[in-house]
Amino acid sequence: MPNSRGWSPSTSWSVVLPAAALALVLPLTACSSTAGQTRDDTRPLVLTTFTVLADMVENVAGDRVEVASLTRPGAEIHGYEPTPDDLVRGQDADLIMENGLGLEAWFQQFTERVDAPTALLSDGIETIPISSGEYEGEPNPHAWMSPDNALVYVDNIRDALTDLDPEGEDAYAEAAEAYKAQIGEVGDYLDTELAEVPEDSRALVTCEGAFSYLARDAGLTERYLWPVNAETEGTPQQIAAVTGFVRDNGVPTVFCESTVNDGTQRSVARETGAAMGGTLYVDSLSEDDGPVPTYLDLLRHDAETIVAGLRG
Repeated sequence: MPNSRGWSPSTSWSVVLPAAALALVLPLTACSSTAGQTRDDTRPLVLTTFTVLADMVENVAGDRVEVASLTRPGAEIHGYEPTPDDLVRGQDADLIMENGLGLEAWFQQFTERVDAPTALLSDGIETIPISSGEYEGEPNPHAWMSPDNALVYVDNIRDALTDLDPEGEDAYAEAAEAYKAQIGEVGDYLDTELAEVPEDSRALVTCEGAFSYLARDAGLTERYLWPVNAETEGTPQQIAAVTGFVRDNGVPTVFCESTVNDGTQRSVARETGAAMGGTLYVDSLSEDDGPVPTYLDLLRHDAETIVAGLRG
């Protein structure tokens, strides 16, 4: 379900972390040195804010560092509530990597309570502003959904790991280049396959406005029911606007994402005669036995699902 909490980076800590958990922060973080001593792994510990970033980091880091995500597969990231255990893990971390662009509303308050450097992986991205709703004008945070932007993420990961572990510089550089080549193959697939989509079908209609960067790169018109998952399931005006767009333009297929309820989008499909496309993945990977256990799987799955839907 879309999270109803505010999404702005200025969200207060009392909103992000429940009062009961907040009461436990001091005693648990005071024990973090003990938790650190129980780690059998002597490699540097790198934490990321969500699973997509963790997988990207692992592809560049290889076996030189331990990588873990603060959030679990399937989690909704915008309104995540860090736990006292997260704070303990943060104290053990040698580096914490975030997406930024306002995605992790809870991140600043989280890092104020841990003693670890951070790296901003969206640094250098040419952002797209959110076009409507409460956060109109703010940068759309889902920059990793563009294969082109993902190359910038990989470079930032490589640089951050090199700063943390200078002896691994050559290994990180080699792994980063190989990984970027794999990401580029997905971008090439999108360009090639979408070229076959009729011009009047080149529209990507989703629940959340998480595909602005991919739509820009692929030459698709984007429409969505709500800008970010922190909002409600679309206002009547938003739903009416999307329904009218789909009907007026004969959009063949509409989509929704794995971390939200697709009921509203199914209503749009019924009203317009559009098909309901396969589930798209954005903020979270699946479990290992699921459809998108890695970031490359996520990109490929979404690309293939969008192409199949738009080509009918």
